[in-house]
Parts: sequence; structure tokens; C-alpha cells
Amino acid sequence: MGRFADALARDGLQAIAEIKRRSPSAGELRPDASPAEIAPGYERAGAAAVSVLVDERFGGTWNDLRAARSTATLPLLAKGFFSTEEHLRTARDAGADAALLLLRDLDDATCADLMRVAASLGLDTLVEAHDAEELDRAIALDAPVVGINARDLSTFRIDRATQLALVSRVGRDRIVVAESGIHSRAQGAAAELAGADAILVGSALMTAPDPAARLTELLSRPLVKVCGLTREEDVAAAAEAGADLAGFVLVPESPRAATEVLDVPETMLAVAVWVGEAGDSPAHLDQVHPREEGKVRGRDAALLRESDRVATLLDLPWDEADPSHWDRAAATEGRILLAGRLGADNVRAAIDRVHPWAVDASSRLEASPGIKDHVKVRAYVEAARS
Repeated sequence: MGRFADALARDGLQAIAEIKRRSPSAGELRPDASPAEIAPGYERAGAAAVSVLVDERFGGTWNDLRAARSTATLPLLAKGFFSTEEHLRTARDAGADAALLLLRDLDDATCADLMRVAASLGLDTLVEAHDAEELDRAIALDAPVVGINARDLSTFRIDRATQLALVSRVGRDRIVVAESGIHSRAQGAAAELAGADAILVGSALMTAPDPAARLTELLSRPLVKVCGLTREEDVAAAAEAGADLAGFVLVPESPRAATEVLDVPETMLAVAVWVGEAGDSPAHLDQVHPREEGKVRGRDAALLRESDRVATLLDLPWDEADPSHWDRAAATEGRILLAGRLGADNVRAAIDRVHPWAVDASSRLEASPGIKDHVKVRAYVEAARS
């Protein structure tokens, strides 16, 4: 694999940040976009690679790729409708490290030949699929980097549920990129937990006042969870404050028991909290605690996506001291969801000590059990995201 693939294979969720002036589905995005200015901003903001549209339908030219190459050192993806060896040679000569190949427009023989030519030129390829048939073709072609586009390029319709289902089907022996439809940290996290190594983000960045700052926000960790939600107005307050995860305790014995998983906006993922085993709910994720005699639940929990463990929740013991809690959490491998009497006054210190994937607070954000104090919620989220 080359520079592009290697950059996407790093630990954690990576991002391919896109430069495009317009979109056939959304129209004008940023007509005056300067690739020479935007590309290094993306690099400073933590992008693993930059995608540059070189097709006139997106307001792009090959000179945009050359301009990005002149100011940025990170890998560049040439994005267009490529079907010939000449296209790939032009991409290489303009400074690309990789080129997009759309299975929608290419038969298997042509795609295989273009992958071979690209490799001979020192280019990686991003082989893009948007449905199950195309994904099967990409796998059969042994594409090292597979992109799964949530947008149907014929209808421009976004189907994120299908995208995530396809992402989860791809083996860990190749790099998977979730493309399109990502406008929030929660949506990026959903792709990550489904198995994506990277997300490709374009419109959300190009319509932002500061594209690089928007990229920093989308990639920032930890995610922030507000748990023990029982009312729609508290969900709305958590979402408005900027929380990414909304927790609903589906355990009747809990003082924070919810009767159901409430609707959450697209900026959040719903988490159903269970004891013993997960039940049925519309939640995106399940948080399952063990049973513990004499208590509502056990201490720690598994965070599950469709029965697959994707993170570990580490909590303080109830009404007991545990001076080793943060050290234990910091030493635990994998994604850590850190909980245990967190609030605005201590969440930042906990983050600096543990560097968790997400933080979780509930009881210290309440006016009474199950009823959130919106001022405390805002202060906690602000402190966690500062």
C-alpha cells in the first residue's frame, strides 16, 4: 500500500477532507474555494488525506489538485470520473497519491486493469461502491481500500442505514471509508463503530465558515454522553448543549428508569442501558451491565452494536472509594466510555488523565432522579468539549 492507504490505516477514525466548489445535489457550496489555502488548513486540523474534485461538474479542474499539492504534504486523492490510463497518469503528474474508481461506471475487467495501472504508477485507489452488489464486486476485485457511498449518484438520495450495514460487512483485512452524509460527530462515530477506518467529508466542511475548524470539531474526542434521560425536553437540552450520545435506562428498578427510548436528533446516537442482557429497542447502541446481588446493576458494562462489543464502559463502584479508577481506565485497551460521578467540575481532569473515547454522566446532572438540570447539562458538555 502507498501513502494514502497507510494514512487511513492509522489507529482511530481518520478523515479524508474534501475540496469541492459545488455539488450536483446541493448546488453551489463554496464557489471561491482556494485549494491552496484549504488543503494545508485540513492538514493542520488532523485530516489523514485530502480529496480534490477535478471534474467541472463539481467546479473543479486538475489545477486544483496541483494547487493543493503545492501547499500541503499529506496524501491527496484525485476525485473524478476516471476510466482510462491517461486519467491516472494525469492524476499522478498533478500530484495525486490516489485516485477514485467508481464501480457504478466501470465493469470488473476495466476496474481491475485501472487498479493494476495505478499500482504501476505508484497510486493507491479508492474503489467506491454504493450497494451490496457493488460491494461484492469490490471485494472480489481484492480492492485494498473500499469506499461505501451513502449517496446514490443517480438519485442523490442518502441512505446512511444501508451504508452502515455495508460497512459492517467488510472484513478487517482491508481499509473501509464511509462516504457522504456525515455532518455530526455522532454520524462519524456510527460509521466508526460499524467498522469504518475513515470517513470522507465534503459538503459539511465546504459550507462551514471555517472548513478546517469544522473538521477539527467532527474529529474531536471524547464523545459526550448524557445518561438517565426520561423526558423529551431533557433530550432536547442535551442535544442543544452538544452531547453526542443519549442514554435511556431500560431497567425498572433504576431511579432513572425510562419507559422507552425517545427519539433523538441526527446529531446524537441513542444508547439503551440494560442489566443482564440487551432487549429490543430502536436504540443505535446497547449498554449492558452485569447483574450484581443487592444492586440495580454491576459496575462496568459492554457497549454493543448489533451484539458486537465496540467499547467498554468503566464506572466507579457505587458508594465505595476506588482511588485506582482512573489509572485502571487509562491502562485499559480499546475504546473506553468513562463514567463515575462526572460533572462540569471534574470531567476535564478525567479526560486529561484517561484520554477516553467518550465520557458519560448522569446523576450529577440532575435536579432530581431522572430529571435533568439543563444548566448542569450545558456546563458538563461545555467542559468536556473544551
